[in-house]
Amino acid sequence: MNAFLVVGGAALTAALAYYGRRYVALRREAFIRHAEFPRGLFERLQQRHPGLSTKDCQLVAHGLRQFFLAHLKSGRRFVSMPSQVVDDLWHEFILYTKNYELFCRQAFGRFLHHTPAVVLGRAQQGNAGLRRCWWFACKEENINPRNATRLPLLFALDSKLGIAGGFRYVADCQSVRRTDDPASNSVVFAPYCGGDFSDPSFDGSLDGFGDTGGSAHSSPDSSSSEASGDSSGGSDGCGGGGCGGGD
Repeated sequence: MNAFLVVGGAALTAALAYYGRRYVALRREAFIRHAEFPRGLFERLQQRHPGLSTKDCQLVAHGLRQFFLAHLKSGRRFVSMPSQVVDDLWHEFILYTKNYELFCRQAFGRFLHHTPAVVLGRAQQGNAGLRRCWWFACKEENINPRNATRLPLLFALDSKLGIAGGFRYVADCQSVRRTDDPASNSVVFAPYCGGDFSDPSFDGSLDGFGDTGGSAHSSPDSSSSEASGDSSGGSDGCGGGGCGGGD
């Protein structure tokens, strides 16, 4: 009987812990989706990008929420920012220091640092961050991240809004890798492709891509096993794929 009570007590404790973590995760997710951004934030973004309307800014804000959700749902692991205009909004948000600190505390339970990242290449941590962001942004919009037929908003915004110096992504690599441009009588190469996130040929790895990197099943309160990199930015600045975040 005593053994039965011990086993039952352990099972109950484990169940309560699981549902407790689940409750916290759902509460944080709801907060990210519905939290109000500081007043005046859109105006600051429009100073950087004068052509953006209020509706455009709302789309960018939705993209930033998608990025924050990717960080949360990955178990607060390192994620990389694929959009220049969303990165610009993130920069402006951080300047509202108290608002941003409070947001991070309620959304993640700790501060989300802004760190540099690059497009898929030799830097494996940045690659993992981009793959992780792609995976969860696709899942958010019910897109198959392994065979996407369209882009999630976060990866489509720069092209959609015509952001100068932005990062243009396409979903279908094969059909657009080489595209004739009648206006210039030349061939246009699409620089970044969603299908490349499931291709290990860049670095011999699929780290960060769904189950391959182990991030898809991480608890929202689990600690990351990856370093976030040098927060000072080093010599890379915020080029390539924009900037990323992690702890």
